[in-house]
Amino acid sequence: MAKLKVTQIRSGIGGKHAARETLRSLGLKRIGQTVEQEDRPEIRGMVKAVRHLVTVEEVD
Repeated sequence: MAKLKVTQIRSGIGGKHAARETLRSLGLKRIGQTVEQEDRPEIRGMVKAVRHLVTVEEVD
């Protein structure tokens, strides 16, 4: 199954509480941190909710 490489590029400070919690759920705690997540609809939805704070790459 494909994976997504998610990198936090902006801070969640000053944003909505839900956006900060979504970053936490993705496993991101600081700017520049990268995590690999399974490419599932739930993860895609979380990434879409915080697309202004992260970058996403597909990894095989």
